[in-house]
Amino acid sequence: MYTLSWQPPYDWSWMLGFLAARAVEGVETVDASSYVRSLAIGEHRGLLTAVPDPQTHSLQIALSPGLQPVAAECLAKIERLFDLRCDPLRVSDALGDLGAARPGLRLPGAVDAFEQGVRAILGQLVSVAMAAKLTAKVARRYGETLEDAAGYVCFPGPETLAAADPVELKALGMPLKRGEALIHLAQATLNGALSVTPPSDIELGVKALQTFPGIGRWTANYFALRGWQAKDIFLPDDYLIKQRFPGMTPAQIRRYAERWKPWRSYALLHIWYTEGWQPSVDGEIAGAK
Repeated sequence: MYTLSWQPPYDWSWMLGFLAARAVEGVETVDASSYVRSLAIGEHRGLLTAVPDPQTHSLQIALSPGLQPVAAECLAKIERLFDLRCDPLRVSDALGDLGAARPGLRLPGAVDAFEQGVRAILGQLVSVAMAAKLTAKVARRYGETLEDAAGYVCFPGPETLAAADPVELKALGMPLKRGEALIHLAQATLNGALSVTPPSDIELGVKALQTFPGIGRWTANYFALRGWQAKDIFLPDDYLIKQRFPGMTPAQIRRYAERWKPWRSYALLHIWYTEGWQPSVDGEIAGAK
């Protein structure tokens, strides 16, 4: 058993609910008190279980024998997924009233940037539930069965999907172009065109992503938000964000969000998950004058 810690407050109910809604069957199992998933790191395969303990501000991690040799890498991945290094007081100070109702909100990351890229592409123009089901089909079709955990598969790596047939991917329930986009993403991961670690210049990294087939501005930014766990991403042309800022153009929304730098990713989450939130009256920024 391994232990990771975090600084309170931490809204575990929200975090586990967020991940549960997006859980990929066969790869992840998420309930109100735990997160379980398969992992493949190099030649090592196994199952990881994470259970938060709010009383001690710790996360208890259990690794199956296959992952013990790469325990440090497993813990680093979980630390990123759950945003355990976040200093909530710094974020709260920057967000002000926006973050007051949910000071324990954290930024959900990812255990693997390539996996998150696949999820982002498959999540285009479909519901969260449909995206999870389609991703599960890809994982079942191309993932490696986990021998010591019945019912689990490891998410397929770029080596596997780079060699996939786009027609076979289409048969799983996606447009042909989307299958081709997955293959290109896998090839870009292998040749280094896709950075699997956060680039020094996130903005340039997001622009580079938009040159990939099948990846537009929204998908590139969402990937940066989750895959790179970039702290200062905002999505002014997101459907729900535009609803929260009625009458404002994406450019006006972007200017309004400048007030939350360098924590705009957290501001985005708070706006998404605060029903009825409205921007404050600000004529110069909101374009009311």
